[in-house]
Amino acid sequence: MARPKEFDPEIAVDQAMEVFWRKGYAATTPQDLVDALSIGKGSLYNAFGSKRELFLRALRRYRDTQTAALVETLDRPGPVKERVRAALTAIAEMDLADPDHRGCLAMNSTAELARTDKEVADLSRRMLDITEDAFRSLIAEGQRTGEISPARDPAALLANTVAGMRIVGRVPEARDRLTRIIDATIDSL
Repeated sequence: MARPKEFDPEIAVDQAMEVFWRKGYAATTPQDLVDALSIGKGSLYNAFGSKRELFLRALRRYRDTQTAALVETLDRPGPVKERVRAALTAIAEMDLADPDHRGCLAMNSTAELARTDKEVADLSRRMLDITEDAFRSLIAEGQRTGEISPARDPAALLANTVAGMRIVGRVPEARDRLTRIIDATIDSL
């Protein structure tokens, strides 16, 4: 009879995500993961194959949770500009509430690895596509209702704003700067 697993792999992915988010991929050692997950190295490799495979699972989990939260905020009822502001504000507040100023795991991983790791680049690209598509859908709604000029296509600008905000959010005491970015973005719609 097979020995039962002593840990929940889904919880382990979440725990590993926190380690990679805090330290980055290169600086995270297998021992860091073993310590955070409270499992042996053999269990780590049996369950996930490698540090890289665990990282990719963690990055996918991050992408899925973050994009779902963004889409949920953008899909709420109400004026389009208010929903854009709510989404940007939620992102800023998440970064400002983080005492470690980790920023965005996806943007951090893109900066660290996308040039040399095709899978990380593809995951990052997909997250950017989902973000831009969510904004594009909302902008189209705003254009149909007359809230946003049909002469504009600010979806790419909004996706870029999110990426930039996630970098700015890593800087301690960035609240005023993030507020100005949000206000300028909303005014540009």
